Amino acid sequence: MKKLKDILNKVEIKSLVGFSDLMIEAIAFDSRRVKQGTLFVAQKGTVVDGHHFIEQAIKQGAIAIVCQELPSVLNQEVTYIQVLDSDEALAQLASCFYGNPSSSLKLVGVTGTNGKTTIATLLYDLFTNLGYKVGLLSTVKIVVGSDVYETSHTTPDSLTINFYLNKMVNEGCDYCFMEVSSHGIVQKRTSGLEFAGGVFTNLTHDHLDYHHTFSEYRNAKKIFFDQLPSKAFALTNVDDKNGLYMLQNTKAKILTYGLKNIADYKGQILESQFSGMLMKVNQQDVWVQLIGNFNASNLLAVLGVAINMGVELDEALLQLSKLTSVIGRFQYVVGANKVTAIVDYAHTPDALRNVIETINSIRTYNEKLITVVGCGGNRDKTKRPEMGQIASELSNRVIFTSDNPRFEDPYEILEQIEAGVELQHTMKTIVVEDRKQAIKLACQEAVSGDIILIAGKGHETYQDIKGEKGHFNDLEIVTEFLKQ
Repeated sequence: MKKLKDILNKVEIKSLVGFSDLMIEAIAFDSRRVKQGTLFVAQKGTVVDGHHFIEQAIKQGAIAIVCQELPSVLNQEVTYIQVLDSDEALAQLASCFYGNPSSSLKLVGVTGTNGKTTIATLLYDLFTNLGYKVGLLSTVKIVVGSDVYETSHTTPDSLTINFYLNKMVNEGCDYCFMEVSSHGIVQKRTSGLEFAGGVFTNLTHDHLDYHHTFSEYRNAKKIFFDQLPSKAFALTNVDDKNGLYMLQNTKAKILTYGLKNIADYKGQILESQFSGMLMKVNQQDVWVQLIGNFNASNLLAVLGVAINMGVELDEALLQLSKLTSVIGRFQYVVGANKVTAIVDYAHTPDALRNVIETINSIRTYNEKLITVVGCGGNRDKTKRPEMGQIASELSNRVIFTSDNPRFEDPYEILEQIEAGVELQHTMKTIVVEDRKQAIKLACQEAVSGDIILIAGKGHETYQDIKGEKGHFNDLEIVTEFLKQ
């Protein structure tokens, strides 16, 4: 419970009608969650405008309203705070309501198209292994110390973020690592947070259904680094052509990592096999349990953060060698018939290419690579033919199937993926809409030594069809079929 005037001190107010010394029991931006004593924040959402629900919120017990437009009729028993930007106001209110928890943690944000989950999770694992209490806000889960909570967004809403950050502080956590999505940045969900550092992974084709153009998507990411304070660090991937662009206007300390270019944290892959790879990192050799150029790059980012958080280089390298794959990221299982199945979250063209090229760099070519892949519905359609082109060009056999069709016709999605397949590759592709049957077919076609890649869903334990999320786990299913 906080006084309204105390949680308004960072909010840019246009006008205030009513009293500011009210005691606020809770904050809500969803009118269905309003109870007696709530401050309701009306946001102009992409689908629903919260201003239409102000009256409903008041009926349910809201005693104060934050809005960009004042209602035509004001309730004399309610305080109205008109602001320029409700999204920004919600973020600042949430931070103040929960006692500015980010200032009591060493909070590091990770942004980019691919690698966010892996880097944030590996950092959580590394610092946990060092004996610290650590928090994690990721696509896969929210973790406070050893307690795990479900999450539905890469970057949750401002209230959820601050609720869990406060929980972390109360549990005695020292660090928190969080994924920062472009949606989260644009919708101001991370405003009001004090970051100790930020990491940029890479920028490739994704989310153009939301951002419309690649430059708009890129600039959304850049905002995060523009807002970092001078006492923070900004660690960027110099191998990505947008890496240094991201930091053009940052006030933070600039640091770099890379495999191809001169960098503060420089790596090189010396040897690879499915069980791991030997890397040279800043002139020191280290064996790690992850594979692929993309994971080598992710590990360099982890190393850079660890060292800037006070971990000595030798200790950081030792910890890198202990880290294992993140759930749904290049997880593999070997069947009794010596068929290797790999499950990976790759759902963008660049991620799919990286995973297949990693497999191809290790295999002998005496075996087949069978790729099972689809594309999500109600998402960026322009990447679908590109995904089809990459899979068919780089694999011996491709089975196109459903991912999460959501509210789209799965066969229309599959037609758009097939449109990218070049004529010379059409004979090695087949469409099996039912994902379980597609995985089954891959297992039936595979012989000893072959490799099956199941891409797109990774850690997800559901399939979203017309709003219904039925249980579906790629790793479970392929493991079962490989036993048969």
